[in-house]
Amino acid sequence: MHLHGKVSSGLGRAHVFMAQPHYQEQFREILGQTAWPGTLNITVNDEDLAPYIALRRRAGIDTLDAGDEARAMAADVDVEGHELHRVRGFLRDGVSFGGASAYLAVLSQGDSEVKCAVLIPDLTRHVDVIEVIAPVFLREHLNLHDGDSVHLSL
Repeated sequence: MHLHGKVSSGLGRAHVFMAQPHYQEQFREILGQTAWPGTLNITVNDEDLAPYIALRRRAGIDTLDAGDEARAMAADVDVEGHELHRVRGFLRDGVSFGGASAYLAVLSQGDSEVKCAVLIPDLTRHVDVIEVIAPVFLREHLNLHDGDSVHLSL
């Protein structure tokens, strides 16, 4: 599966979650090493929204905000061949940290590429934004800026 989109800014809060040792232990299992404490947000292109919604559905994420047409198209996308990695949530000092699902991928721009994972949090307000985790700071490593086009291969 291939997904295309443009780099976009998030809320700047992912580092609070990503730096948690409980998550980092699981990211090490998924990525083979710990993840940079942050995510790269990619606003998915309209033509790739249905495949992304299909991945979200497989992860158990509600897709009602996606719109009827995109949800109907997602029903026809086969995502069973993509291994889903579960990231368990936890409770620390009375604060709940939710779970997520991840799919291994390769992020590329031009001739540069990085092994990464598409992270789909159990609680998210994004329908058309892909969150990507990787062992490196992707914006710096690939010299990415808001609006840059990128490609994900799952």
